[in-house]
Parts: sequence; structure tokens; C-alpha cells
Amino acid sequence: MTSFIVRRVLGAIPLLLFISIVTYAMMALAPGGPAAVLGPRGQGLSPEAILRINQAYGLDKPWYVQYFFWLKQLLFHGSLGTSYVDNRPVIEKVFEKLPVTIEMVGLALILTLIIAIPIGIYAGAHRGSFFDNASSTIGFIFYGMPVFWLAIILIELFAVEFRWFPSSGVSSLGRENDVLDRLWHLVLPVVAIALASFVSWMRYQRSSIIEAMSSGYIRTARSKGLSERDVLVHHAFRNALLPIVTLLGLSLPQLVGGAYFVEYVFSIPGIGYLTFSSIFSRDYPTLMAITMLTAVLIVAGNLLADITYAIVDPRIRYA
Repeated sequence: MTSFIVRRVLGAIPLLLFISIVTYAMMALAPGGPAAVLGPRGQGLSPEAILRINQAYGLDKPWYVQYFFWLKQLLFHGSLGTSYVDNRPVIEKVFEKLPVTIEMVGLALILTLIIAIPIGIYAGAHRGSFFDNASSTIGFIFYGMPVFWLAIILIELFAVEFRWFPSSGVSSLGRENDVLDRLWHLVLPVVAIALASFVSWMRYQRSSIIEAMSSGYIRTARSKGLSERDVLVHHAFRNALLPIVTLLGLSLPQLVGGAYFVEYVFSIPGIGYLTFSSIFSRDYPTLMAITMLTAVLIVAGNLLADITYAIVDPRIRYA
């Protein structure tokens, strides 16, 4: 297992390097930059001023020269550059916003599992029933909704119409350290992410239960006179969890991606809100850092899925 992990980590290095090259090239060749931030599309700035700004940030050189300088700073100094907007280190801005996103995504994942796994188990154990068909239909309705549109509906209904929950932010003024107030602000964003993603978990769990219930060991358990409840809970459930474990690692980037849109709709100061703010202000160093963070999450999620799968199922061995 150790050699497998080492090989996977080493194999991820050229992949991340390729992603960084492509991403950096796209951003370096895109219009905008510090001059566009200081003056809309360069208006109000003389060519000499624009040239001085570009020289200060090293943007007067070819993009591949800029990339190697960026890579050198990352490898030898741990720096991801400086923001065009406020001249702060990009890595400082990213890690400042990251805890909010992790908190929201973590709560959304817990809520998703609480909803999806019981529904998937019951639907799989009662295949073809009204509950099975109804849960699948409702699930696909939410799955087909863009997460930002679902977030807007929740705001309109529960924040504007009924006024049960706040419509933006993560805390009330003067109550920044109040845990209950913080959770109250996160209810709608967490529900939006959970509703948009729970159908995948539910369908996987349903399919796993159906497959497990048709296995030979299930027929043996039934022949011993065990009740359907005992067969389902003590025999089918554990084996049916294996695909869910795999999906847990693979769904991490998807949950984070959905959180980006939800954060912007709810004005939550996390990575997603920082992403859209950087896009609108053409803050390419910050966007580069967020893109690489997302790529690392995808690679780590795949590796985590493989490792966890081997731990849960002793039959799996990676040579």
C-alpha cells in the first residue's frame, strides 16, 4: 500500500505541472491585468504608465518566462505570487477564505449523506415501489437544477417570503463569534449544496443495495431464516457501502465547485466568492492559486478514494 501511495503521489506531479502550464498560459494570454484593475481597460492611464505597471509585475516578458519565474517562486519560496488588487500574497488571501468554504462543504456533505443513504437503502430494498419511483423523480428534479438557481429559489422562499433565515453572509453584525448564529446563516447555503448533490449518492446507494440483495450470500442468509431487516442491515448494508466510499473521494471537487456558486449568491466570504471577485477584477495570480488548489483537491480525492476502498474491503490490494 505504501508503494502504491508513493507512486500515485509521484504520478500526480507531472499532471499538476501540465495543469499549471495550461492554466498559466490561458491567463497570461487573456486580456487585462494590473493596468485594467487600476484603470478600466486601460482608460485614464498613459502607455508609459501601463508599461511601468507591466514591468513592475514582470508582464513585459513572454508568458513562458513569466511561468518559469512563477514556478521558481512556488518551489523555492512557497509563494504563489502577489494579488493585482491589493498587493497581498495570494496564498495568504486563499488560506484566509478557505476555512469558511471547508465548513460549508463539510456540513453539506454530512447533510447529503444523512438524506441520501437512508433513502437509497429503502428505495433499493423496495425496488419498483412508489417510494422508489417518487424519490428518484424528486432527486432528478433537484439534480437538473443549476445550484445557483436553486440557491436563489431558497433565498426568495425562506429568506424573503417567510423570513425564516438570513439571505447573505455568515454572521450577524456584532455576533461574529456566535456559533449558533453562524450555523443559522449557513442553513440555506448548506441545503442548496446538499439538494443539488444528494441524488448521485442516493442512486449509487440504491444500485449497491439492489446488487447486494441479489448476491449468493444474501440467499444463504435468507435460507437460515433471518428476517429481511437482519439480512439488509447485517449482510447487504456493509457491502453496499463500498461504492459510496469511492464516491466520497471523487465527489469532493464537485462539492467544492458547487460551493463556489452558492458562496457568490449568498455573499459568503469563502473561496468561491474570492474566485468570482478575482474574475471580475482580472486578478490572475489569485485565480491561478485557486485553480491549482482545485486540481490538488481532485488528485487528493482520487487517491483518498483508492486508499479508503482498500481499507474498507480487505480483498482489495494494490500491487
